[in-house]
Amino acid sequence: MKATLLFFLLVSPALAQNKFADAALAPSCGADDAKFDVKTLKNQHPVAQPDAQKALVYFIEDNSNYNSILKPTIRVGLDGAWVGATHGSSYFYFSVAPGEHHLCASWQAADDSDQSRATALVHFSAEAGQAYYFRVKNHWNANNQGLDMDFEPIDSDEGQLLSSTFSLSTFHPKK
Repeated sequence: MKATLLFFLLVSPALAQNKFADAALAPSCGADDAKFDVKTLKNQHPVAQPDAQKALVYFIEDNSNYNSILKPTIRVGLDGAWVGATHGSSYFYFSVAPGEHHLCASWQAADDSDQSRATALVHFSAEAGQAYYFRVKNHWNANNQGLDMDFEPIDSDEGQLLSSTFSLSTFHPKK
């Protein structure tokens, strides 16, 4: 009896720690079951100017190194809620209040049975009146079926170039 009690006393903090660590892996993402329908507008490349009271964030999905016919849909989370999605080499933008923010990029599962997806996180401090550009580069390695992504801030000149050549994404939650 004492051995069983000792076992539970020693193991329960480790179990609680693992549960907390799992929850803390993606604090900037939204609900795991959320899905988006995405359309891309190939001939539209709007450029927005940041509001004087807010910052503007461009999210760009770059599939130039993704050597697969089927392209992933990428969900974008901000501070724990999904704010949109892209598909193929495309982009969208949104406004944020000044301050520290946490971004999440996560491959949307193809169906409910597909739980394997790449996820990446970055954080940044937004200043009012500024524009920020973030790029996800998807990678597919046909030799070992490796799926991966890089998610990072990019220079504004590169961000403007990519958004002027990639399609604009429009999206709405799937029902």
